[in-house]
Amino acid sequence: LILIGGFVQLLAGFLAFRKYDHLGGAAFLTFSALWSSFGVTRVLCAAPVSGHLLDIGAGNTEGFTAGSVAFLVLNAFLIILASSFNLVLLCLTLVMELLTICFLLFTLESLPLPFEIVVLSILSIICFYGATASLTNCVFGKDLLMMGPPLLTVQSSKKDKEDPLPCVCPKSHLTSGLRTIAELLNRGAVCGVPTDTVYALAASCKHPEAIEKVYRIKDRPQEKPICIFISNLEQLRAASPPISPLLWEFMENVYPGGIGCIIRKGEWLKKLGVGAGYSRVGTQDSIMIRVPDLTVLVHLIDMTGPLAITSANPSGEVDSTHHDMVISRLGHKLEGVLCDGESDEVVASTVVNCTKIDESGITIIREGCIPAGKVMQIFERVKNR
Repeated sequence: LILIGGFVQLLAGFLAFRKYDHLGGAAFLTFSALWSSFGVTRVLCAAPVSGHLLDIGAGNTEGFTAGSVAFLVLNAFLIILASSFNLVLLCLTLVMELLTICFLLFTLESLPLPFEIVVLSILSIICFYGATASLTNCVFGKDLLMMGPPLLTVQSSKKDKEDPLPCVCPKSHLTSGLRTIAELLNRGAVCGVPTDTVYALAASCKHPEAIEKVYRIKDRPQEKPICIFISNLEQLRAASPPISPLLWEFMENVYPGGIGCIIRKGEWLKKLGVGAGYSRVGTQDSIMIRVPDLTVLVHLIDMTGPLAITSANPSGEVDSTHHDMVISRLGHKLEGVLCDGESDEVVASTVVNCTKIDESGITIIREGCIPAGKVMQIFERVKNR
């Protein structure tokens, strides 16, 4: 039980740090150390042989006493911080303070057994409820089990409340927000948008000057081509590109999704709605086309026509996986950002060269969120069929 309790606290701290919850991570790592120290010394001192071997006994507990005092001071700071989060975390830190007092009294050989039993019982109840509430609320995405309000709240200054965002930042779940971004794009603006992988910069293919602006915003080398997104494969069929049955079959198996296909460029792109941006997307001979698997982006493309797309990050830096990253990094250069929270992936799409699919098959240009092995399995299955 000692090992399990310490390990669970350690795991909770690790998961909290993974979610960028530094307070929770620090708290649970502290609790893990306290739990393990108290449990181990309690058991070893209760066992005569172990206590004798480790020289734990009367007059030899100064180090443990000093450690418990250090835990008391450290946990006192955690109590203050926890009071600004929720009631359950505050109660947990308070009970851990009582457990630390148990540890201190134990090292002084003055720990009443009833007091220890009561503290451990309360700790068990709070830990069980907190774990159950966190898991339930996470699974169902709503507060079904209350964690309690914070006792301390930090009031934002009036200046902070009045500071405007660097660009228009509507919510993706609002129809008005989607229309706002669509209107901006149709007027030639560059906006940050969510995709089914990471966040991207979008410009209307009807406005080549907007596509040029994308290059300047990102400091993107001119030799790097920009791809286009369409909302469905039927749009591509209506443009009648010279695509072989094998390539059609392959695209039907990968769209919509995180795979972009590079195909031969031609005048058919103008039928697709690319228009004046023809020379600014893709290369002279080829173009990468993708159908995203994200409802809000598909609706946006239906309102604007094909969009020129590239990742929403300064060239050479990591991809943006949240709208806050786009706003903080590039918001001052954009007209708008469609806010959709965390992205579905942490890496961009997989890019496949299909220009010679009938002669020599496909080539993986960039492995992204879809593993190269899976892409090749899809191709082999389609080819054999």
